[in-house]
Amino acid sequence: MAGRGSRLRPHTLITPKPLVCVAGKPIVQHLVEEIVSVCNEKVEEIAFIIGDFGREIEENLRNIALKLEAKPKIYYQTQPLGTAHAILCAKNSLKGNCVVAFADTLFKAKFKLDKLKDGIIWVSKIDDPSSFGVVQLDANNNISAFIEKPEKFVSDLAIIGIYYFNDGEYLREELQYLIDNNIKEKGEYQLTNALENMQKKGKVFSPGRVQEWLDCGNKTATVHTNQRVLVNKGSYISKKAKLKNSKIIEPCYVSSSAKIKNSVIGPYVSIGPNTEIENCKIKNTILQGDSTILNAKLHNSMIGRHVFYHSNNTKQTVSLGDYTEVK
Repeated sequence: MAGRGSRLRPHTLITPKPLVCVAGKPIVQHLVEEIVSVCNEKVEEIAFIIGDFGREIEENLRNIALKLEAKPKIYYQTQPLGTAHAILCAKNSLKGNCVVAFADTLFKAKFKLDKLKDGIIWVSKIDDPSSFGVVQLDANNNISAFIEKPEKFVSDLAIIGIYYFNDGEYLREELQYLIDNNIKEKGEYQLTNALENMQKKGKVFSPGRVQEWLDCGNKTATVHTNQRVLVNKGSYISKKAKLKNSKIIEPCYVSSSAKIKNSVIGPYVSIGPNTEIENCKIKNTILQGDSTILNAKLHNSMIGRHVFYHSNNTKQTVSLGDYTEVK
């Protein structure tokens, strides 16, 4: 999760993308909890590969792991040299059974992990696979080929960025081989090259199917993900939130320290801590927290932290980063 999150700006100018909240929790926390649920056993360690995010964010990440009774580890990727290089930054944690996940994607699944397999690559069937890495399957429903962003249609099974390996040490060796021999594709060290080498040497990779794949790449996608998480996991409306002459149309997330007056909220709205809302109609929107929203009619919107937004009561879609003031 060391990337800049440039497609989600301005929301990632201060906050790393995986720490942006949807439905009341950071994206990465939703992801880690979902992975732990499919592992079907205690997870011993959770390692986060980050950039220079600062001590406070590192402490938040450690707490995510500790809440799941796992040992937290922090690793750093200081240069954007590709997916293989990023994973190898955590080489000390690549041992035994491990799951690798890119922290800007969420999924919904009901299956349990089959540890008897060499590896599992989570995929999702999509209409336009041209912007994704895809896999092809053989007659035994195992993965026969990896194709990165195909220009012509070869498969509609997109790799969603979550992988299981039953031999972390072997994965580490293959990643190190790419670095040592300067094997790059499109200027970066790619995980798919390591997967192809492992496959040639006899490793069998199976597809893992998910019920739903949720992207957090940009504002619109993140707002949609917030909606789907609320639908899948249900509302949370704190009894401590102060509601005066207001209506909540579920599903919504409302923090305990939120204050809402003369407003209609929902559906599909997440309201973070210390948010004050007055004379508003808001739906399908994420409010990160510590903000004041007055006289607004918002939909399909995303508002960061420490924002003051005073509208003229016209219906709008906005995307405001942290520490913004609009009157």
